[in-house]
Amino acid sequence: MYNPTLLFQAPEVNPVNHKARSIPALNPVNMYGRVWFFSWFGFFIAFWSWYAFPPLLTVTIAKDLNMSTTDVLNSNIVALVATLLVRVAAGPACDKFGPRWTFAGCLFIGAIPTFLAGTCYSVGQLMAVRFFVGILGGSFVPCQVWSTGFFDKNIVGTSNAFVAGFGNSGGGITYFLMPIIFDSLVQDQGLTPHVAWRVAFVVPGICIVVTATALLLLTQDTPTGKWSERHLATQQNLQAHGIGSIVDAPHGVLAGKEGSGSSGSSTPPTTAEDEKVFVAGERKPSKYADHEAQLPEQSMLETAKGEVVVKPSFKEMLKIMIAPQTIVLGFGYFNSFGAELAINSILGKYYHHNFPSLSQTDSGRWAAMFGLLNVAFRPAGGLIADFLYQKTGSVWAKKLWLVFLAVITGVFLIAIGITDPRDQNTLIGLIAGMAFFLEAGNGANFAYVPHVFPHANGVVSGFTGAFGNLGGVVYAIVFRYNGVDYAKSMWIIGVMSIAMNLPGLFIKPFPKGQIGGH
Repeated sequence: MYNPTLLFQAPEVNPVNHKARSIPALNPVNMYGRVWFFSWFGFFIAFWSWYAFPPLLTVTIAKDLNMSTTDVLNSNIVALVATLLVRVAAGPACDKFGPRWTFAGCLFIGAIPTFLAGTCYSVGQLMAVRFFVGILGGSFVPCQVWSTGFFDKNIVGTSNAFVAGFGNSGGGITYFLMPIIFDSLVQDQGLTPHVAWRVAFVVPGICIVVTATALLLLTQDTPTGKWSERHLATQQNLQAHGIGSIVDAPHGVLAGKEGSGSSGSSTPPTTAEDEKVFVAGERKPSKYADHEAQLPEQSMLETAKGEVVVKPSFKEMLKIMIAPQTIVLGFGYFNSFGAELAINSILGKYYHHNFPSLSQTDSGRWAAMFGLLNVAFRPAGGLIADFLYQKTGSVWAKKLWLVFLAVITGVFLIAIGITDPRDQNTLIGLIAGMAFFLEAGNGANFAYVPHVFPHANGVVSGFTGAFGNLGGVVYAIVFRYNGVDYAKSMWIIGVMSIAMNLPGLFIKPFPKGQIGGH
């Protein structure tokens, strides 16, 4: 049973990579607590700004710029294209420069078009700004890679799911915040709607810059320090536990002479860095010694050999991207997060279309529910995935859970599409039911990601995240060409979700011969 005090306590850590084995979510003084906070809060702020347009597009911006329904849907598609490109690039960037700097870079660069949103006076200018604001959506990849780098296999699914779930809720909060900011500027400050919506975008812009700055000042790259020194730190930790250098580490990162780990002896240190572990010929205890988990030597060796992130070559990246296991992850996220992005963009208009009595603010608030449910539903997907993994000891459990969620999501979407409810409670109830399985699927997906090619976690995370955005683009196009027939688009997405995910049942959870991630 989970111990609530772990939310406050300094966590037990893996003795090799110093990843935490619990989440001190309510302990901002602890390094792991700070990283966990900035992982979700940074993505939350990014998601808020990324989706700041749809709540005001329904009426205000569309009227001010004389936008048709087609223009609005086209702008939703454009907003996803840049994110797709950035996510593809962010994965390798995380492996090369580290997720912390990649994360901050996405936020700082994305803040620029956010501040420029108010300079749009035509549909073309709006689409250009929305394209570049899409850079913020790419911050999801470093958010997940950073979380994976600080939390161990027993808890990483829960960590990733909570981080992304809280972050994704920015897509729901924006439906509350942007209309509130807009209404305040009009009613309290006396601005015209033409000016008010432009000024409103300054608020998320300021929040992005402050968050990115704090992220860099208050956190670090890895549990062991600088990103560039992660391999050396792993070697030192092995030596500190009487395990010598490793011959067959991935890409020779930790190559050297193998010590006689079973006898407790090790190769003497020969560098200044190595000497940090030894004092007067004796091993110097790690600063985490009081919190280190007791793991068997074989588990420690597997962690060092297969789970230390390296910079893969272009050829190796391609091999990883076309692996069946990576494709399963991509297809899963294509139909969970991709569908979420597309639905989130039109949900306010869908409610407004089926229930014309709802105002822009009211329809926006009901639409916000879909995004806000991420706070509970996405973490649930990760929590259950970790629970199944711990009970069965098999990654198969995580993969089967992922496929199950995708299929049931498809069933709900088909039900919504076929019935197209004109009763408000019925439609809201079906959307909420669908949201559980769809958003839990997001959490289950990134609970499974750390197990596939863990030495190239950035590449796998970037590919999976990009596929989610590709799904968002494809499904936004589906909505675009079906116009106001939102129900038809819903059942099309449902059919595709089932068809793309069922074949994953027959694919092994990780590649044959993979070291680490088991």
